[in-house]
Amino acid sequence: MDFKIELIALPVSDADRSRDFYERQCGFTVDHDQRVSDELRFVQVTPPGSACSFAFGPGVSDTEPGSFRNATMVIDDAQAAFDFLVGNGVDADAPVDEGWGTFVYFRDPDGNRWALQQMPDWSGLGYEPETETA
Repeated sequence: MDFKIELIALPVSDADRSRDFYERQCGFTVDHDQRVSDELRFVQVTPPGSACSFAFGPGVSDTEPGSFRNATMVIDDAQAAFDFLVGNGVDADAPVDEGWGTFVYFRDPDGNRWALQQMPDWSGLGYEPETETA
């Protein structure tokens, strides 16, 4: 049986500002934007190459805007991701090699914090990450 993460609610204070940020500055795809009722607007965005999406808008989350921390997205090139984000006006930290990957951290306009991880090259080290679970 598979348990696939499909959608995560993101706490934001301004759906229009967040939609613009994730679409125009981060390159996410806007999959859906619907005002369901006076109390609910559902905006869904998906990072490039991801099977998991994020939803926000009035009525989507009761969590404090800016309280989302360190969801990690895997990337191929930390420096290129950093350059892309900064080039689009995103507040991002320079890549940091942590040994188990190179990370770029950035924040959205509400202060929600994301981590981007470039996986290390394990080839030639005699180490193969496990892909099967017991």
